[in-house]
Order: sequence, then C-alpha cells, then structure tokens
Amino acid sequence: MGGVTSSVAAKFAFFPPSPPSYKVVTDELTGLLLLAPFPHRENVEIHKLQTRRGTEIMAMYVRHPMATSTLLYSHGNATDLGQMYKLFIELGIHLKVNLMGYDYSGYGQSTGKPSEHNTYADIEAVYKCLEETYGSKQEDVILYGQSVGSGPTLHLASQFPLLRAIVLHSPILSGLRVMYAVKKTYWFDIYKNIDKIPYVDCPVLIIHGTSDEVVDCCHGKQLWELCKDKYEPLWVEGGNHCDLEQYPEYMRHLKQFITTVERLPSRSSSSSGGVRDDGPTRRRSVDRREKPRQSTERKPLPPKSQWKKSSSKLRISFDHHHLDRSRRSLDCHDKTRKSIDHSHQVERGRKSVDRFGLLRDPSIKQRQNYVWNWNVWSINA
Repeated sequence: MGGVTSSVAAKFAFFPPSPPSYKVVTDELTGLLLLAPFPHRENVEIHKLQTRRGTEIMAMYVRHPMATSTLLYSHGNATDLGQMYKLFIELGIHLKVNLMGYDYSGYGQSTGKPSEHNTYADIEAVYKCLEETYGSKQEDVILYGQSVGSGPTLHLASQFPLLRAIVLHSPILSGLRVMYAVKKTYWFDIYKNIDKIPYVDCPVLIIHGTSDEVVDCCHGKQLWELCKDKYEPLWVEGGNHCDLEQYPEYMRHLKQFITTVERLPSRSSSSSGGVRDDGPTRRRSVDRREKPRQSTERKPLPPKSQWKKSSSKLRISFDHHHLDRSRRSLDCHDKTRKSIDHSHQVERGRKSVDRFGLLRDPSIKQRQNYVWNWNVWSINA
C-alpha cells in the first residue's frame, strides 16, 4: 500500500521538463563538464554527484570572489538547471554569495526517477560535495527552497542545527495540504514541512505571493508562525507562484536578509559535531546549572539546662582538618557562575536603498506552464 501511495504521489507531484533544457558536454581542451548551450564561465563548475540511493545528479557551483556564505538552492517543480542558469548567475552577483544549484533525480540530465526520498538523498549528496570539495561549514551555508524544493530544504535543516539561515520561497505545508485543507498529518502525505519546521533553529525568511494560484499564501504564513527564529517575511502583493523574482522588493528583501544573518556570530559546535543522527529530534539542553550545594548552616546548641546532662557529648572538635573543610566549603559561595546566553535576536529587516530590479527572464514565464497542477489531478482522479 505504501509503495502504491508513493507511486501515485510521484505522478502528480513531479513534472520534470521534457525534453531537458540543457545537455552536458565535456570541453576537449580542459576536460571540464559544461552545460550546453551556455558558454563557459570561469566561475561556474559543473558536477556529477552520486547519491546514496544510486542515482547520479547534476549540480552547478557558481563562485563569487568576495563571498562569505554559500546558498544551496533547491529549485521548484517543472524546471531544471538550464532554465535556472541565468537566475543563479544573477543571484550570485547581487547577493555576493557562492551558489550551488542541482537537479533532482529524474530532472534535467540527472538519472533515476523523481520521488520524495530521492530528493532527500539528492540534497544530502550536494551538501556533502560542499563540505568535501569546497570546504564549506554548516555556519557558512544558507539553504534556499522554492515550492517543492522546500521539502528537501527542511529535511536537511532538521538534521543540521548549525546552519546559517534558511529561505523558503512559496513553500508548502505538505503535499496533501496543497489539495485539501486537512488539519492533521497522514502517513501517506509527502513533504511534511509543517512537522519539521519547529525543529529548525536558525533564522528563517519566508517569501510568498499573495495571489499564488498554485500554493496558497496561507501555507507560507502558517509556516512562518511555526518558526522558532522568525525573520520579517515578504508577502509580495499580487505575486503569483513563478514570478516573484520579477518584483523589485524580492531582491531588496533577500539581500537585506543575507546581510543581516552574515553579521550574526557563528553558532558553536555541539559535542556531536552539529548533526542530528536520529532526524528531527529536539536538541539536548545546554544549560549548565550548578548542582545543589550542601548547606553550611550550623545546628543550634541545646539549651543550657541540658548542658550538664550531656556535657561529654557537647565537646566540639576544632582540629585543623575540620577548619580547612569549612573554609573550603564557604569559599565556594564566592565563585560567580558564568552566564550562558544563547539568545541571538535577529535584526529586523530595514529598508534598503538598493533599487536593483531583476531582469525579466522569458524562461520564468515558460515555467508557469509547468506548475503543480494539483486541482487538475484531483478532478481527473
């Protein structure tokens, strides 16, 4: 039953472009991988990555010479690296970050078939590449998930508590909630973001269009309410599902968020290396409160009427050993405890003087033809 449910979910949840919008070629002189028909760029590197589920996915790394952070971008449905290529270049330039984008299994030139668990293995492989090939650390990585990409993004974020920040672009509460207003999570649902976001510890920015016809804006608003570390959200007035990049406030607000989180101090590593081995489980308390100390209060002497009866029992020994222990006990009270303050309040977004407006890309309009057609599927079903 579970396999049937996953198969049906994959059919209506994933729409990889057919045919893919790009091809992978090898440069004859350098031996480097290139994406055709795009010209070679010195700051762009193409990778083929093996996942733990046996698929081979394509990834694209855009380097910025002044970057201090890396944006790991999980794109939306019905698109691939070829359609996202120009946007990735623009984001890297104007946000001054390194950017890693990738295609899910079954998308573009990646092998395999798209599924929820394959996308989880895909983003894990990409993150591993950032660590091993480029030396990225959790504190330097900002996750970005658009639409269906919010699923693998929150999957990874729930396992790595030391990430710098997260951006959720037109996110979903869960796959089933896109079609039906259910109030609880069912076992056969996919991308249960509503259950994972409470375990995310880093700052979260949510961007959603108020006129989104595919994923209602209420998804983004409810996820924002569940965030631990909320950043001022961006509700794009009149924005739809695939056109938010065309609004000037999109780039301004995103740029301000990146600048703000980069100024925050890095999160210290935990004893387990900052990784949750058992998935989305709550972190252990780091409160180092002192253990209760033994009382040094002396017991009162008995009344004088009893002194004669028990004179032999009231002799108090003042040997040096007893005095030394008392002094050591009293000295403990003079030591001050270290303050453990783990609260980092995120600076609220300020108005930016940046008037940059992202160039309108015709490929963005083409992507509107490949959105999650949940309603059509549910009617035909």
